[in-house]
Amino acid sequence: MNIKKSILLRVRLAFLAVVLFAGAILYRIAHVQFVDGDKWRQKAEDINLQYRKVSATRGNIYSDDGSLLATSLPFYRVALDPGIADEDDYRAGIDSLSRKLSAFYKDKSANAYKRMINDARLEGRRYIVLNRRQIGYQEKQLMSTWPIFRDGRMGGGVIFEKVEKRYNPFKNLAGRTIGFLNEDHYGAGLEYSFNGYLEGKNGEALFQKIAGGTWKPVHDAEDIRPEDGFDVVTTIDINIQDVAESALLRQLLNKDAQYGCVVVMEVKTGHIKAIANLEKKNSGYGYGEYYNYAIGEQGLTEPGSTFKLLSMLALLEEGKVNLSDTVDTGDGNYKFYNQTMRDAKYGGYGKLTVRQAFEKSSNVGISRLVDEQFGVDPAKFLSYVQQVGLDKPLGFQLKGEGVPYFKDPKNKKNWYGTTLPWMSIGYELKLTPLHTLALYNAVANGGRVVKPMIVERIQRGNSIEEEYETEVIRRSIASDETIGQLQELLEGVVARGTARNISDSDYKIAGKTGTAQKLVNGRYTRKYYTSFAGYFPADDPKYSMIIVIDSPKGFNAYGGDVSAPVFKEIADKIFAQDLELNKEKETASPNKRKGDEVFPYIQAGKVDELQMICNRFGLSNHYNGDEQWVQSSLVNHSISWKSNKVEAPVVPDVSGMTLRDALYVLENKGLKVNYSGSGRVKSQSIHAGSNVPKGGSIRIVLG
Repeated sequence: MNIKKSILLRVRLAFLAVVLFAGAILYRIAHVQFVDGDKWRQKAEDINLQYRKVSATRGNIYSDDGSLLATSLPFYRVALDPGIADEDDYRAGIDSLSRKLSAFYKDKSANAYKRMINDARLEGRRYIVLNRRQIGYQEKQLMSTWPIFRDGRMGGGVIFEKVEKRYNPFKNLAGRTIGFLNEDHYGAGLEYSFNGYLEGKNGEALFQKIAGGTWKPVHDAEDIRPEDGFDVVTTIDINIQDVAESALLRQLLNKDAQYGCVVVMEVKTGHIKAIANLEKKNSGYGYGEYYNYAIGEQGLTEPGSTFKLLSMLALLEEGKVNLSDTVDTGDGNYKFYNQTMRDAKYGGYGKLTVRQAFEKSSNVGISRLVDEQFGVDPAKFLSYVQQVGLDKPLGFQLKGEGVPYFKDPKNKKNWYGTTLPWMSIGYELKLTPLHTLALYNAVANGGRVVKPMIVERIQRGNSIEEEYETEVIRRSIASDETIGQLQELLEGVVARGTARNISDSDYKIAGKTGTAQKLVNGRYTRKYYTSFAGYFPADDPKYSMIIVIDSPKGFNAYGGDVSAPVFKEIADKIFAQDLELNKEKETASPNKRKGDEVFPYIQAGKVDELQMICNRFGLSNHYNGDEQWVQSSLVNHSISWKSNKVEAPVVPDVSGMTLRDALYVLENKGLKVNYSGSGRVKSQSIHAGSNVPKGGSIRIVLG
């Protein structure tokens, strides 16, 4: 009996415990539902509904003629709310829609797409991504005509989620100058420097979090529309940029150099027309644009002999040196304290005039002159550096500009008796190529230093937000007399000096070669930093330019042999295409005799036709080639035919041809030809030797 009572007691207690536990659960449910209900409902809403950022469309970047350098293209991810379409429309369209999705994406069968959409509709899911692949605008337009999709978002449930991608129409051309911006807002070039304008203002929209952690946009009256970014219009000339990069790349490959850079600038405005930087890839094969050596910290280096222009400016401004004065360079070796200065020429130049010392780039001659004039007061020499503005950043529009380095004569820890002589020829100081170009541009500009600029204006549509005018940093860096003498010296370098290999009969070039030994681990090596800085046409300068090629291999690794030819190639092509430079060029045939008689108007064409004309008039002419097409030149009152390889797989040179011949040659390359004027071809919009653009067009000007 006691056992029975004990069991009953335990059962009752267990039952009571279960009842109490169940009652507690019911109480808690009721409390959560009715007492704390509002609190938890608000929390659920906060978690599943959020106002999230809607990115603005990024602004475009344009060249000086309005060509697109960078733009944002819209792409779309296709999603669907399967519960939106009404039953009749859904049943009528699902089979056809599934087949179209399968044929378009080619990743699964029509039945698989139908099953995926049906299952989501039956489960009451309000959002599914049909495929992760992003589509373009034209594909979006096509999809919008499909069954169910054609009823739009509110009628069919289709959701085209916009995703923007940055696109450069000219691929890698000016790649580092255009630059980039990553997700951490780190970048380079225009994209980074002008991000404040380009990025626009983001909007805000209501999104709902659904299964799988995906956020679905929900239309709401309080959505804030994004404000698109401004467009950036640059000073870059896309044709000059192409010419600069192509010429630089050819020489880098030819000399197996480490890197190179080119900057082309308009003399009077400071507008950068091209800026190219190419560096050997880590693999050792080919070149790419990874750093802006023209303006950046890594581009700071000892410039070498191009700095001698500043030394001559200081010497001439002091009024104690004339270009006809002489300096003894001896056997090319001269000792300053415990260090020996050497000239490039073995055996030296002996006695030279000041003019010759500059034209031949005599280290001994220039350093002796500077040491004699400024040795007791080196700060005076540095004052001319400051007068030109080479000691400070230029305030260039791209971020990351390098800061020039000059030693201070007051700092006895790093200023030695040898510092000034070596500084006078471009050592023991550091400049970017852009700083060096600013000096040469100032001489070309009659002494005015203009700030280099690469962005002309900021705009949205036809509304200009900000416009940048040419800024004069220094109104005059020297007297008119000194500037005139410096211009003579630079022309002499090309006419008689270290750059005579690039002299041209059609137009004058003025400039200076530079070759500096590279300092590695505190010691100067047999590697060289070669450069050429100058301007053209020398008698009425329009463009200034600097070429830098680092660590070229092979013999004659000097500025005159390595960098100057690149300058000449780029200058030739700019001169040929610039109508303003050619407008006063004589339009008659260049094949003239002295006196009244002239040769017939012959410049270029098919050799058999041209020879027939010359033979008819009894004109001496010679040709040793085997090409059908030729160009003419006058040699000792006789016409010499030069092969014009129009059959090569590149854009041919049609200058001097008649319209008929030019049309035949260009259209055979698949180019659509637009022309203006009459006579023979004076210029062509795509440079000879460039790759033939597929389905492209070319403009030729006749005169």
